[in-house]
Amino acid sequence: MTERWAPSSWRSKPAKHIPADYPDTAALAQVEDTLRGMPPLVFAGEARRLKSLLGDVANGKAFLLQGGDCAESFKEFSANNIRDTFRLLLQMAVVLTFAGGKPVVKVGRIAGQFAKPRSSPVEVKDGVELPSYRGDNINGMDFTAEERTPDPQRLLRAYGQAASTLNLLRAFATGGYADLHNVHRWTLDFVEGSPQGARYRALSDKIGETLDFMSAVGVTPESHPTLHQVEFFTSHEALLLGFEEAMTRVDSTSSDWYDTSAHLLWIGERTRQLDGAHIEFCKGIKNPIGMKVGPSVEPEELIRLIDALNPANEAGRLTLYGRFGSDKIEARLPALMAATKREGRSVVWATDPMHGNTLTANNGYKTRPFERILSEVKSFIDVARAEGVHPGGVHFEMTGQNVTECLGGARMLSEGDLGDRYHTHCDPRLNADQSLELAFLVAEKLKETQGSGRAQAAE
Repeated sequence: MTERWAPSSWRSKPAKHIPADYPDTAALAQVEDTLRGMPPLVFAGEARRLKSLLGDVANGKAFLLQGGDCAESFKEFSANNIRDTFRLLLQMAVVLTFAGGKPVVKVGRIAGQFAKPRSSPVEVKDGVELPSYRGDNINGMDFTAEERTPDPQRLLRAYGQAASTLNLLRAFATGGYADLHNVHRWTLDFVEGSPQGARYRALSDKIGETLDFMSAVGVTPESHPTLHQVEFFTSHEALLLGFEEAMTRVDSTSSDWYDTSAHLLWIGERTRQLDGAHIEFCKGIKNPIGMKVGPSVEPEELIRLIDALNPANEAGRLTLYGRFGSDKIEARLPALMAATKREGRSVVWATDPMHGNTLTANNGYKTRPFERILSEVKSFIDVARAEGVHPGGVHFEMTGQNVTECLGGARMLSEGDLGDRYHTHCDPRLNADQSLELAFLVAEKLKETQGSGRAQAAE
C-alpha cells in the first residue's frame, strides 16, 4: 500500500466482471453513499484475529476449513438454512481437528457471498437475449427483462440479509449451540445413517472416548466455557468493488483501512489481473485476503501477485486457493508450491476442488462428481507433502440442505437424481451428507500422510 491509496483507487484501473449496465448510475451512486453511512458488518479486531489464526495455518500449526453457498439468495434466506450450514461446518471441523491434531480455523462463505462472475454477460433463450444472472445483489434469476436489469436497491437488501445472518451466527457461536458435545451427537447421527457408516465409526468412537475422558478429569463446558463456544468468521469474493469501497472504513485503533463487509475477502480466478481493479483494491485493506489460483498462472506471475498483495510477507495475510481440476492439479500445482517455498513467501496454501471439476450431465444439469472433488483434495495433500509445504486447508461450495446437485457420494447420487432437489442459484453444491463424508475421507488422508511423514522421520 502506498500513501496515495484510497478505497476508491480501484476506479482508475480496468475492472472485470463488474456490471456496467445499471440503467440509472445516479441511483447506484446514491445507494453506495447510503451504504457508507451504514454500520460495519464486522470489526477490524475480528479481522486481525482471523489473520493471526491464518498465520498459524501458514506456519503449519492449524488447518483452514472454508465453506458455504456458491451464491447466497434472497429466496432461500432463513434461520434454518443458516443454522444447518453453520452446524455442518462445525461437524466437519471436529472431524478434521481430531484427525489432524491441530486447531481448525472455521470460515464461512456466508453473510455476503451473493455476486458471481459469469462466463458470458448475456444469456439467450428461444431467440431472446437478456443480461446473465449475476447474483441476487445485482439482478434476478427469472428470465425476464425486468428481473435481469441490474437494480442498485438489491445492494441494500443484501446488506440487510448479511447483517441478520451475522447476528444469528454470533448467537449460535457463543450461546451454547456450538457445544462440542452437541456437535459430536450430530455427527453420530450421520454415521448411523450413512451407507458407509461402518468406515467412519472408528474415528467417531475415538472422538467420543476423548470427550468422555475430558469429562472424567473435569474438563467440561462448565469449567471450560470454550467447549460450548467457537470462533467463526465470514468471507466472500470481493467482486462488486463499489459495495466494498462503501464498506471500507478507517479503524480507530490502528488508523488502517478495513473492509467491514467480511472478515476475509478473496479475489477470483477471473479478476486477479496484476494491473486490475480488484488487486488494486485489495492491496490497501488490512483484512486477510484470499486469491484463487488456476492452471493458467505461471510461477513468476504468482510471485508478482503475492508481492503486490503481501509486500511485508506477513503470515496469515494471504491465502492461495488452488483450483485446477483433478486432471490438472498434479501437473500444475508442484511448480507453484515450489516457487513460493523457494522464494520464501509466507502464504496459506488451500485447495478449492470445486471449480475445476464442473461438468454438464447428459440431462443438462451442471454438476460436480464427488470422486473428482475427493481426488483433487488428495492430490493437493500429496503434492504439498512432496514439496515440503503445509497443506493448509480446504474450500468447499456446500450447503447444510439435502440437495441433489453433485454426483456420487455414499448414497451414490446419479444423473437421474439431480432433478429431485436441484436448488442452487449458480453452481452445484455438496449436500450435508456429501460434505461430512468428505470431511471423514480428508481426515483419513491427513492421518495417513502424517503417519507416513513420521515413519520417514524415524528412518
